[in-house]
Amino acid sequence: MLNDLAVVLVKPRFPENIGMAVRACVNMGVRELVVVRPERWDDERILALATPKGAELARSIRVEDDLATALSGFHHVYGTTARTGGWRREILSPEKAAPLITGQIGEGARVAVVFGPEDKGLTNEETEICTQLLTIPVNPEASSLNLAQAVLIVLYECFKHGVRTPLVPGTSGAPSPLCTHAEQETVIRTLRDTLMRIDFLRKDNPDYFMLPVRRFLQKMALRRHEFAMLMGVCRQIGWLADKAGLPVTEKDSAAHGQRQNTAGAPSGKAGGD
Repeated sequence: MLNDLAVVLVKPRFPENIGMAVRACVNMGVRELVVVRPERWDDERILALATPKGAELARSIRVEDDLATALSGFHHVYGTTARTGGWRREILSPEKAAPLITGQIGEGARVAVVFGPEDKGLTNEETEICTQLLTIPVNPEASSLNLAQAVLIVLYECFKHGVRTPLVPGTSGAPSPLCTHAEQETVIRTLRDTLMRIDFLRKDNPDYFMLPVRRFLQKMALRRHEFAMLMGVCRQIGWLADKAGLPVTEKDSAAHGQRQNTAGAPSGKAGGD
């Protein structure tokens, strides 16, 4: 039912919580668990809390060194946070997120839900790369949830909605596949560097001023042909900037070098890559 949904645990502190998260995944039909830089790893303690039903999933946990690598193959990424306000806008409850998640799975997308470490949660940098944020409403006088409890609550809402609305692969004939998370990050970085070069973005803190652009692109659920178009636009701007003698920013230097190694004519005008 939720075969294309994965749980990602970032820097979990205790093997027991990993094991209980495994059990929550199995209870709700989720078959993929990714762990990023666990503080401690103990197979025996993980398996004990996963229970026999979760042993297969526990043994297949994928462990990664960084979050970007862990998310590279997913199309939509939901980050969990207890902090709201500021730039963290449009944060969903699990109940509101569930129909979006199950709908995206029904369209053939791979979706990840990311949970931070027990004591601190996800950092600002980690939440920024998530395409959507969600938070679990709790009593403000006792707001701390166990990691596995949080996993179970989110997955339960997805499972419940999936039962009410069976997940049927879409047949709308999408023009091209969805971009992966890694491809989305590539186009965001390229846009940032391009906009810095033409002085559209302030160079003192470009990532902060890119947040509205990042959120806009994340809402679009970019497809491959749209990715190619945006990358082509950036290449064309870069070519014109070269002709105008505009200086290359430090962040843009790698991309500029790559352009210099290609043939002299500009490539990738709108619509081609």
